[in-house]
Amino acid sequence: MNKGGNIVSLTDTPPTINDIAAIARHDARIVLAPAVEDRIVSARAVVDRYLEADRPVYGLTTGLGAGVDTRLATDDLIAFQLRVPQARAVGVGANLPREIVRAMMAARVAGMAAGGSGVSLPVLQGLVAALNAGFHPVVPSLGSIGAADLAPLAHMGRALLGDGEAEVDGVVMPASEALIKAGLEPLPFAPKDGHVLVVANSLSVGRACLCIEDIERLFGWSLAALALNFEAFRANVSAFDDRALAARPAFGQREAAARLRDLLSGSSLLLDGAARRLQDPLSYRCAPQVWGALSHAIGEARDITEIEIASSGDNPVVLADEGLILSHGNFDMTAFVLAWERLGQAMAHCAAATAYRTMKIMSAAMSELPRFLTSLGQSRNGFATVQKTVSALEAEIRHFAMPISLTPIPVADGIEDQASMAPSVLAKTEAIIERLRYLVAIELIVSAQAVELRGVDGELGTGTGQAYRQVRNLISPLGEDRAQGPDVENLAAFIANNSA
Repeated sequence: MNKGGNIVSLTDTPPTINDIAAIARHDARIVLAPAVEDRIVSARAVVDRYLEADRPVYGLTTGLGAGVDTRLATDDLIAFQLRVPQARAVGVGANLPREIVRAMMAARVAGMAAGGSGVSLPVLQGLVAALNAGFHPVVPSLGSIGAADLAPLAHMGRALLGDGEAEVDGVVMPASEALIKAGLEPLPFAPKDGHVLVVANSLSVGRACLCIEDIERLFGWSLAALALNFEAFRANVSAFDDRALAARPAFGQREAAARLRDLLSGSSLLLDGAARRLQDPLSYRCAPQVWGALSHAIGEARDITEIEIASSGDNPVVLADEGLILSHGNFDMTAFVLAWERLGQAMAHCAAATAYRTMKIMSAAMSELPRFLTSLGQSRNGFATVQKTVSALEAEIRHFAMPISLTPIPVADGIEDQASMAPSVLAKTEAIIERLRYLVAIELIVSAQAVELRGVDGELGTGTGQAYRQVRNLISPLGEDRAQGPDVENLAAFIANNSA
């Protein structure tokens, strides 16, 4: 991959998570390097040789799923490929957002570019052209069990043939009209191409790239919120001492503590006697351990996603160098979803700690600050009702963190009896990230109020001071009671689009 300006060039180096996100969110254009096109042509030559020899190949000369036992007639080979996306366009529910459709399409391009799909070069070029032209198929969100995202990719493929609907320039229209408006022709299917379009986990992988970008950005803000709450609570920073953490160096905890120490650098909280307690509640004291676990889980999710972007999970896989086409199970996403389920549960632990700290900083008994952080006396509500939002968000995160990836019921006449539910895992991860972002925004807002009530807003650390000022640039202090939902929305939107 080479990236320059707003162009992502697919080369011998696989695209990155950031490349997929740039294509999805910033309309980066894709350019196929000659080396990639050569790789596609070489793999396609193997497909053509198998076809000429009339050798049995799943999805090329045989049916799919339970139909693997059915050989295709020679005069039906292309017609069968045209039927593949039509028969599998079974998705229902709300349509996927534009950026997720683009991420799915970009992930499919990346998988094809890896060279193992056997796709014909004109179909890959057509898919790239559709992305570059802003042609976005209308794709329902429900219907895939994660043993390849058949239904979503079938809706994509169907639109690229001129059936169904697509969006161009913000307007949804019949796909045939959208192709004309975008200056495109329907994809010119050759044998195997219909199967190639649908036999991948591109929705899950594309969605994962967007989630990685979001959670890595949110992680920085969550540390800033945590550290600012430490300032307001006057919590004991011995919890961040590397000597103690080195005594049992669990995943990520020393690195998380180091970042928290950096945020607090120069703070009066670091002075002897600044802390109010010898030991604080666990949502404070165990912050390095909990956020270290989250950091480790993010890294694991990133690693497994990078494997998927750089690889060809197509079944069967075309091995051009050996002249072989082999059936396999590389489309199975068990390892992938276990990493993402773990990430969801790690975020749930952080959400709980964030919620508990937010409640405690509002408690006069715990923080020794005015109850609900009101500056105008107890006839004002302060942040009292915000606690209900905090409670609701944390409860929903806990719900979404429950596993969904355990194998669903068998399909395809019992042939397909193992599946990962990867699209559902990523959908609930998105929901967790959205709710955790709101929780972090709330902790930042109440902590900014609390440092002012404590009188330490002029004594903050380098990083906590920056976070405090950013909050105040967007949100004024709470004096008289006002609607606070807009404040939270405003800060959460800023967090979503800016690094801490």
